[in-house]
Amino acid sequence: MSPKKETQKSAKSTTAIGKKFKGFTDEERLAMKERIHELKAAARRGPRGDKADGEGAVLAKIAEMREPDRAMGKRLHAIITASAPGLSPRLWYGMPAYAKDGKVVCFFQSAQKFKTRYATFGFSDTANLDEGALWPVAFALKELTATVEARISALVKKAVS
Repeated sequence: MSPKKETQKSAKSTTAIGKKFKGFTDEERLAMKERIHELKAAARRGPRGDKADGEGAVLAKIAEMREPDRAMGKRLHAIITASAPGLSPRLWYGMPAYAKDGKVVCFFQSAQKFKTRYATFGFSDTANLDEGALWPVAFALKELTATVEARISALVKKAVS
């Protein structure tokens, strides 16, 4: 055997030591199934999908959440729709989201969605939040204070500008 072949490692041995991919979690599989359902529903509605349909779906998803995420979801919905009325509410991987020209700009992920200790308010890459070489795109939410609400409103306005 040549010296070069002796130093080569198999692809299996270059993965993280002792770690094997065990597949997607139940929560991840559910989110993917929800996304498939959303895409099929959008295809049935056609290109003239009604904004009211999306808003109804978002409000229904928020109503399914447990407290305190439900209260935060309702309040965020009000803040986002008031700050950027041009955004269309819709579901995205089973989460309330808000889109511009069909592309998600921001979303709300409840803490229960992936069994985390806090809810998340995030932005996609279509949001105009670029600030130098580094900027935040997701925020942990434990509660909505007046200061937090004002910051979210300003971020949403900037994201759609």
